[in-house]
Amino acid sequence: MLQLTPHHTILLAVYPVDFRKGIDGLAAICRSVLSEDPFSGKLFVFTNRCKTAIKILLYDGQGFWLCLKRFSKGKLAWWPSSTESSPIEIVSTHLQIILFQGSLENVPIPPLWRSIKP
Repeated sequence: MLQLTPHHTILLAVYPVDFRKGIDGLAAICRSVLSEDPFSGKLFVFTNRCKTAIKILLYDGQGFWLCLKRFSKGKLAWWPSSTESSPIEIVSTHLQIILFQGSLENVPIPPLWRSIKP
């Protein structure tokens, strides 16, 4: 069972990838393009050129998970656009919004940690 928690580090690959790539191809992109270690336990999120699907790559200590979500209608409402090849870090709440084809613009999300005032 794959579960997203606030403690996960989630990285969005800004540029689309070829969805014919499997685990080894996406792990190679993590190393060469994103300059990240695919064995680090971070979630890597990729999209295709048409933005009609998402792939998530995760190493859990025993092996890789490769999850694919193809939208039955429409495409992603929001995806970052950047001139850099470096990934963008998001939190699990943001990923859940993206997976349901929502937009992160103007979404009020409270901080993950708040101090308790006496």
